[in-house]
Parts: sequence; C-alpha cells; structure tokens
Amino acid sequence: MIIQKTSIQDLLIIQPRVFTDDRGYFYESYNKETFLKLGLDLNFVQDNQSLSQKGVLRGLHFQNPPFGQGKLVRVIQGSVLDIAVDIRSNSPTYGQYEKVILSGENKTMFWIPPGFAHGFITLEDDTIFNYKCTVAYNKESEGALLWKDPILNIDWSLDNPIVSKKDQKAELFEKFQSRFTL
Repeated sequence: MIIQKTSIQDLLIIQPRVFTDDRGYFYESYNKETFLKLGLDLNFVQDNQSLSQKGVLRGLHFQNPPFGQGKLVRVIQGSVLDIAVDIRSNSPTYGQYEKVILSGENKTMFWIPPGFAHGFITLEDDTIFNYKCTVAYNKESEGALLWKDPILNIDWSLDNPIVSKKDQKAELFEKFQSRFTL
C-alpha cells in the first residue's frame, strides 16, 4: 500500500496494491498487520454501505466525543468527491478541508480519523460507497455541518445536489462549538 499524507495532519489517502490479469483484479482493502506497519492501529467495529444516484450529497457528518468515529472510506462502484473538514478546535487547520476523488476504478481509500466532519457527493449513478468505522453509530452524539456553509466554502463541483431534509438543516460553522481537540 502507498500512503499519501494530505495538507491536514492525520488525514491519509491510501492506494492499495492491485493485482490485475485477464480475469479481473484482486486487492486487500484492509489487513490489520499491514495497517499496523503503516502506523495505523485501528479497531473497526462497524461497516456501512450506501447506494446513491448521481448528484446525491451526504454530509457533513460526525459523532461527538466520546463516540467520535474514525472512518476508512472507499467506493466499490461509481465515483464520489469525498470531503473531510477538520473540526479539532485547537488544530492549525481547523475549518479547512481536504477533498479526494474515490472511485471503483482508482480503488483509492481515505482514512478520516475522529475529529473530522465527513461528506461526499456522487459523480455517477449507482455509486456504492463503503466505510469501516472505529466506533458504532450513536444517535445521541451525531452532528452535522451545513454542506453549503459560506465560511467553509466547499467546492462540491456540482450545482443543485440532492440533499436530505436533515442535512439541509445542519449547523452553520460560525455557530459550531467543537468538542474535538487535536
């Protein structure tokens, strides 16, 4: 696996070794020993998967401490623009975001530790998004930032996305009081 650091501390882009031949391809999307060698001692407790049509925007979601989730995200089929916003209050990159294209074709993965709001927008129909979580879902601790927040100013690269009613009412960044620290 090739690990690429991003401009924001602790966010990692992971490119697995993919073996291809005339039958198709094979790759390990997760191997605990390999990740340990890369300095990532992760304990995943829940896997999630979603199917979305082109233009669906999900996010920007997080779970507050002590239920902060780390997520290893990837796309099985289709493609997304994936976004992680640093919401660790004492981080030098607080309020900044990183974006990466994840697709079934490029097989790239994105490691998003606790302390980040996460979202994505689908770039193709029938996109299957998969993520491994370090903490199980906890409804009482969930939070969200408004996907079109003027301070965050995220370029989603698509006008008029399909957004849930819940995500349309998410919190503005200027009113957000983070419970995360670096």
